[in-house]
Amino acid sequence: MDENNRTDKELLKKGLQQLGITVLLMFAGPSLFRIAMLNQEKNLYIPILIVSILIILLAIVMFFIALRTIVNSFFDKS
Repeated sequence: MDENNRTDKELLKKGLQQLGITVLLMFAGPSLFRIAMLNQEKNLYIPILIVSILIILLAIVMFFIALRTIVNSFFDKS
């Protein structure tokens, strides 16, 4: 097999780690959002809501970063 046609295993490992973090964020964000919605009369409603929305947005961004890293490990030969 030609050396140029190999997968960059270190980059793939990094991408899979990022994907693992993304999965955790994908569960944490909506869970916090639900907690905020169930406790609208509490004092911490707004801060928890803001944090949950930020975590959800971070999960979306992290997904695309992880996906790009994994794809680059297969196809980017620079």
